[in-house]
Amino acid sequence: MKFRGRLVAATLVLALVPVATLAIGVRHEMRERLRDEYRNRSAAMAALVETEILRLGADIAGRLAQLGTDLAADNRFRLALTGSADQRYVLDYAMSAMRTAGLAMLQVQDADGRIVSSGHFRNAYGQLDPGLPLALARSGAPSLTETRTPDTTFLAIVLSDSVQIGSRSLTLIGGMKAEESFWARLVGEGPLGITIVNGTDTLVQAGSALAIGSPLSGSSFPIPLLRRDGDAVTVDAGVLAVGFDPTPLGRLLGSVDRWFLSVAGAMAGIAMLAALWLAARISRPIAQLADRTKGLDLDRLDVVFDVDRRDEIGDLARLLDAMTERLRTSIVRLREAERRAAVGDLARQINHDIKNGLTPIRNVLRHFEEVARERPEELVGVFRERSQTLEQGIAYLEGLSANYARLTPALRQGTCDVNGIVADVARAAAGETRRVNARLEPNLQLVVGDPVAVRRIVENVVGNAVESLSDGGGEVLVATESVGEGAPGSSVRVTVADTGKGMTREELDRAFQDFYTTKSGGTGLGLSIVRRLVLDLGGTLRVMTERGAGSRVVIELPAAPPAKENVT
Repeated sequence: MKFRGRLVAATLVLALVPVATLAIGVRHEMRERLRDEYRNRSAAMAALVETEILRLGADIAGRLAQLGTDLAADNRFRLALTGSADQRYVLDYAMSAMRTAGLAMLQVQDADGRIVSSGHFRNAYGQLDPGLPLALARSGAPSLTETRTPDTTFLAIVLSDSVQIGSRSLTLIGGMKAEESFWARLVGEGPLGITIVNGTDTLVQAGSALAIGSPLSGSSFPIPLLRRDGDAVTVDAGVLAVGFDPTPLGRLLGSVDRWFLSVAGAMAGIAMLAALWLAARISRPIAQLADRTKGLDLDRLDVVFDVDRRDEIGDLARLLDAMTERLRTSIVRLREAERRAAVGDLARQINHDIKNGLTPIRNVLRHFEEVARERPEELVGVFRERSQTLEQGIAYLEGLSANYARLTPALRQGTCDVNGIVADVARAAAGETRRVNARLEPNLQLVVGDPVAVRRIVENVVGNAVESLSDGGGEVLVATESVGEGAPGSSVRVTVADTGKGMTREELDRAFQDFYTTKSGGTGLGLSIVRRLVLDLGGTLRVMTERGAGSRVVIELPAAPPAKENVT
C-alpha cells in the first residue's frame, strides 16, 4: 500500500473508532437502562396484579359470606330443600343469587358433593362434583378454573364458602370471570402484557403480544390452577408472568443505530476528504524529490535538490543535496582507487603466474647443480632428461607474455592432453623430501580448452599441495580418470590429494577470495585464479579438506568429443 493509501486508512480509523466506540457504549447503556426500566415496571405491574387478584378474592369471599348469611335466613329455601315446598325455588335460587351478588358463576353443593343449585349452568342440578370444593380447600387461595355454561366455557377466579342450614351443610362456590379483557384492563395500554401458563399450556394471553412469547423476561408469581380430569379435580402450580414487548426498545435502538450510522458516514466522508488533502500536501513534495532522485546522475552537476521549504521536507531535500555532493566526491576517489587497484591486481597476478612458471625451471637448474657437484659424469644424461621441462617452462612463460601483452588474456579453444600436463607438472614439483606421484589413466580422453590455462590450473593446485607439506616430507598424489566416457557430457577428472596440514572451515570459506593467504610471502591469488580458469573452461572445482589430515582438490573439465573416423 502506498503512503497516500496508508494515510487515508489511518485517518479513517482515527475518525471512525471513537464514533464506533461511543455508539456501542451509548447503545449498550441505553439498552440496559431501558431493560431495567421495563423490568422494574414489570415487577411493579406483577405486584399490582397479585394485589388485584387477592383483592378480587377477598371481594368474592365477602360476597359468598353474605350469600351464606342470606341463604341461612331464607325459610323458603330451607323448606324447599327438605321437600316441604316447591323444588323449583331451589333450582332457580343460584341464578338469582348470582345476579344479585354480581358473580359470574355460583353453585350450591351438599355434603356429598351433589349440586343443589347452579346459577351459571342450570342443567348441572343433581350432578355429583365433589372434587371442586376439595380442590379449593387444598389450594387455600383464589384459584383459576375453567367454568362451563350451556353455551361456552370461561376462565374464572373462584373461592368456596360453607353454610349450615338446619342439619344440612352446604358449600357455596362462586367466582368472577378472568378472561383476556379482565387481564388487559389490569395492564392497560403499553408494552406490558400478562401470560398465564401451566407447564407448556398457555391459558391467558393479554396485553402486548410479544410479551406473551417471552413471559419470563419480566416478573412472575405462582397462581393455583384447578384442572379437571374426568370427575377428579387437581390443583396445579400455574405461573402468571408480566413481561414487556421488546418492539419499542428495538425501534429505539434501530433509530439510534441509524443516527450513529449517519454520523459515522458523515465523519468518514469528512475524514476521507481531509486525508486526501493532507496526503496530497505531504506526498506531492515527496513525489517531486523522488522524480529528481530518478533523474540523478552523479556525473551531471546540474541535478540538485535545492528547495526553499523550511519544514521536514526541506530538511530532507537539503540532506539529499549534501549526500549527492559527498557521493560525487566519493565516486571520483573510488574510481581512482579502482584504477590503482586494477593495476595492482594485474601486477600481482603477473607476478604470481611468473613465479609458477619459474618454479620448475629453478628446480631443474638446482638439480643440474646438484648432479654437477655430486655426479658430474651423469650431467649430460640428466640434462637430456630434464631439458624438456625447461623448454615447457619457457614455453609457458612465453604464452603468459603473449596473453598479458593483450592485457585481457584470451583462452585458446582446442584440445589438450591432461595426462601429459599432469606428468610434466608432477615431475617438475618433485623434491628430495617430498614425493609427487602421478597416477594416470591410460588412453585418457582429451579435454576441450587452452593447454596454457589447463597447465596453470594444475600447477597452481599442485604447488599449493606441495607447499602444504611439512618440512619432514610428505606425499602429493595427482590422479586422472575419465567420467562417463563415450557418453554425452563426459569429462576428465583431475584429483590432487596431499598429506599436508589441511584447512579449517573458516580458511576453506575464504580460500577462493582474491589476496587471501595463510602463507608468508604468498599473493593469495592461486585458488582464485584456478576457480576463474576452471569456470572459463566450463568445468567444476571441489575442495575437501580437514585440519591436520590434508586436502583433496577435484577438478572436472569437459572432454573433447571422439574423433569421427573417415569411411572410404
